[in-house]
Amino acid sequence: TQSTWGFFVIFPHFRLSRKKHTMVFYFTTSYEGHTFLMYMGRDKFENEDLIKYAWPEDVWFHVDDLSSAHVYLRLPEGMTLKTIPQAVLTECAQLVKFNSIDGNKQNNIRVVYT
Repeated sequence: TQSTWGFFVIFPHFRLSRKKHTMVFYFTTSYEGHTFLMYMGRDKFENEDLIKYAWPEDVWFHVDDLSSAHVYLRLPEGMTLKTIPQAVLTECAQLVKFNSIDGNKQNNIRVVYT
């Protein structure tokens, strides 16, 4: 697989919190001719924005029972939850595990995706 990463800024709203706008990470990965886009929020503010702006067909990843990043996988056209390649599922699971304060210290965690 070939992966890249970058930043994605969500500007459509402003709030009176510690941030005026939210910046979330995005990653792309290519596998078997398909390009997948992953958005990641690292804290509760970024995670809330991801929830707010996610598409209904996005797949959501989170470490079960622990605080962690949220990762949203935007599927290529025509792909379903059941046809996501295992390598892409593993990459998303690694992102949420690595960005979990408690989860990244454990050998075995459960990652929920839906």
